Amino acid sequence: MKTTLKSILLCATTAALMLPAMAQTSQSINERKENQQDRIANGVQSGELTAKETQHIEKKEADLNQEERDMRKLDNGHLTAADKATLNQQQNQLSKDIYKQKHDAQIAK
Repeated sequence: MKTTLKSILLCATTAALMLPAMAQTSQSINERKENQQDRIANGVQSGELTAKETQHIEKKEADLNQEERDMRKLDNGHLTAADKATLNQQQNQLSKDIYKQKHDAQIAK
C-alpha cells in the first residue's frame, strides 16, 4: 500500500513539475518571434538591413507564422512535440538569416 501511495505521489509531483515546462515551450515560440522582430527593427533603424533584405526576412517570417497556424489547425489549436521541434529548427534558420543579413557588407541605399 505504501509503495502504491508513493508511486501516485511521485507521478503527481512529476506532472505538476512538467506543466510549467510545457507552458514555457509554447511561450518560447512567441518570445522568439518578438525577439526576432526586435532584431529586424533594430537592423532597419541602424541601417544594417536594406529594404530588400528586410522584405525577404519578413516574408520568411510570415511563411513560418502561417505554417504554425496550419499546424495548430490540424491539432485543435495545439502544437505537437514534433511541430515545436520543426518550428524551433525553422526559427533557428531564420535567426541565422537575420544575423547574416545584418552583418553582411551591404550598405543601405
